[in-house]
Amino acid sequence: MRSQQFSEWVFVFLLLGILVFAGIVVALLYSKKHADKFRLGERLMFAAIILGLVVAVILGAMQMLGGYLF
Repeated sequence: MRSQQFSEWVFVFLLLGILVFAGIVVALLYSKKHADKFRLGERLMFAAIILGLVVAVILGAMQMLGGYLF
């Protein structure tokens, strides 16, 4: 049981880190200073980063529910 609680806190820490990182990416993407200077490739790169974050959260949640996260 203690291991499951540890896994839950690791997952919460993972989510907090992802939220901070996503906040930085979104702030950079929508900043007034650089909003008009992004090219199509850079916008696609940011979309891929955000998609990777979503996949990381889903995989982490599935591992935690399955009991395999640490």
